Amino acid sequence: MISNNSKHGGDLVQGSGVSRRDFIKVSAGTITCMSLSSWILGCGSNGNETNLLPSYPIDSNVNTTLDRTIAPGSTSGAIAPEFLSRISEYDQNGYGVWSYGGPLVSEQRVDIMGTYTPAGNNQSATLLRFFTITDIHITDKESPSQLIYLQPLNQYGFEAGATSVYSPVMMYTTHVLDAAIQTVNALHQSNPIDFGISLGDTCNSTQYNELRWYIDVLDGQIIYPSSGAHVGAGSIDYQIPYKPAGLNPSIPWYQAIGNHDHFWLGSIPPDGKDGNDPSLRESCTSDEVIAMTDVLFSANDIYSYQDPGATKYYMGVIDGATPNGEIIKYGQVENFSEPPSVVADQDRYSLTKAEWVEEFFNTSTEPVGHGFGLVPPGQESGFACYSFVPKTGIPIKVIVLDNTQREDDQSTAIHGHGFLDEARWEWLKAELADGDANDQLMIIAAHVPICVQKTGTFMEWFDNSANPDEPQNSVSLPELLQELHSHPNLLLWIAGHRHVNAVKAFESPDPVNAPENGFWQVETSSLHDFPQQLRTFDIKLNSDYTISIVTTNVDPAAKEGTPAWTSRKYAVAAQQIVNTESIYQADNTTNYLVDPVTQNATSLDGEILMDPSIRPMPTGSYNAELFIQLSPAMKARMQSMFPTM
Repeated sequence: MISNNSKHGGDLVQGSGVSRRDFIKVSAGTITCMSLSSWILGCGSNGNETNLLPSYPIDSNVNTTLDRTIAPGSTSGAIAPEFLSRISEYDQNGYGVWSYGGPLVSEQRVDIMGTYTPAGNNQSATLLRFFTITDIHITDKESPSQLIYLQPLNQYGFEAGATSVYSPVMMYTTHVLDAAIQTVNALHQSNPIDFGISLGDTCNSTQYNELRWYIDVLDGQIIYPSSGAHVGAGSIDYQIPYKPAGLNPSIPWYQAIGNHDHFWLGSIPPDGKDGNDPSLRESCTSDEVIAMTDVLFSANDIYSYQDPGATKYYMGVIDGATPNGEIIKYGQVENFSEPPSVVADQDRYSLTKAEWVEEFFNTSTEPVGHGFGLVPPGQESGFACYSFVPKTGIPIKVIVLDNTQREDDQSTAIHGHGFLDEARWEWLKAELADGDANDQLMIIAAHVPICVQKTGTFMEWFDNSANPDEPQNSVSLPELLQELHSHPNLLLWIAGHRHVNAVKAFESPDPVNAPENGFWQVETSSLHDFPQQLRTFDIKLNSDYTISIVTTNVDPAAKEGTPAWTSRKYAVAAQQIVNTESIYQADNTTNYLVDPVTQNATSLDGEILMDPSIRPMPTGSYNAELFIQLSPAMKARMQSMFPTM
């Protein structure tokens, strides 16, 4: 029998928690101030809260993977994946130990260049320099509405690989973001960066406090990385309020939307299949830990958790009063005399898609709305597509595309597929045509990559034919590729979603006569899972008037002893314990060559073929210089703009 007498915060009265906004306002003499360390909340004599809060500078040595890589060490192999939460056993078994490995060479790639060979005397000038981050998954680990217990439950033998529902990194999601942003600032000092773009999944599960933590880290605002009862906020490193550095204000940053930003746990419409079931939204601000079936096992029937006859489990929370973040308040419902409870927190409320977009206007960094102020008028609420020209005088346009599913599509499966409804499809075609007409090179920034997952996964292009009367994908994958290949000024599709650093070549349908109709796709890995990296992109004009896209992985320059350093240790440990290729991509055995028509893996003589353009990633990272031809018209324009190359 599992009792509901869990230590640290069990059975507290709903509403006795302190919300983030109240937490900020707290003054000397209040119960909250007394229950937390006075030096944290500024309850001492000077009352200067900001001066008393810690900050976590990064290491003085800031490098990219061109200089060195993170190399996980060997382990005892004693911890099975379902025991990932046994953090106290990591050290004695070698988990989380890593060292600096050698540099990762940038591979020159001419896959889409026809017969081109780079000239040995080619000179280049940088047109544009930017960075990408993605899949930060800022997590309210004390929320009653997570799926933490599914990972250790491992009921069917595969759930233990789902570090997205539980990983010890969950305790440090804001801290690793802070370190990543400081690393960007340091890189900017030595080589100025024109802008940054986040490719979605800022939140783990649509919650307001998760999104605010994310925006506030980039803004350099005080972070209170706990919720509900705020246990451990006076002594536990991952719970202590702190002051992040914030992104250098001279670097504008833009935002794309991901599936976790507007679907509960990235999977289920928060208002249910028919839009009239508020139970998931309400679970976020409830005082009861959510009880669910194994929705990972029932991924094609995500609403099975509503089946009254199905076995349900309380999904647990992280105990913020424990240094190792013990999982508490979990287990089979039948083993509890009453539902396990937490202190409710109204700042956990679940955001609608429109509310999520609107929150980016409540920020101190530039630009206003972080791109969403550029959404064209007349679109439905929550439309999250826009375009911008990041650098005056440089003919490059970034097209930020929402290619996540709709909440009202009536699908009963996990909502992680790529999708364009009619409005987004028509908008994309118009943006591409406009870019060609105005002699602009183009980059598409979207959350979901294309043509990298076979049928049966939950990341391939969405097929809603089972619901013919509901919103359909307005374009098939072959039709999408045909459209993209018809725009010679398209350089690049950048994406997140898969938590990997893959690069894929999309060769022109006529590589001999029109190689400029090819384009590249570059994925950036997650800050949640190993290797916890961001990317830099340098768009260069070469002296032969070709374009080079130099893309480089960057490890946050975590300083030993800081929470970000612990985050790296835990990310390495999770990789060593779980060892899933979807996290690490140590080889390319999952990078199937996908047939765009069938979306199945391509086979030859009964053997499944791998995509030759996606290279192995033995360090989890991949650097490349990607060459692309310009159309005759675009080449002439660049020659007139830059005649002295």
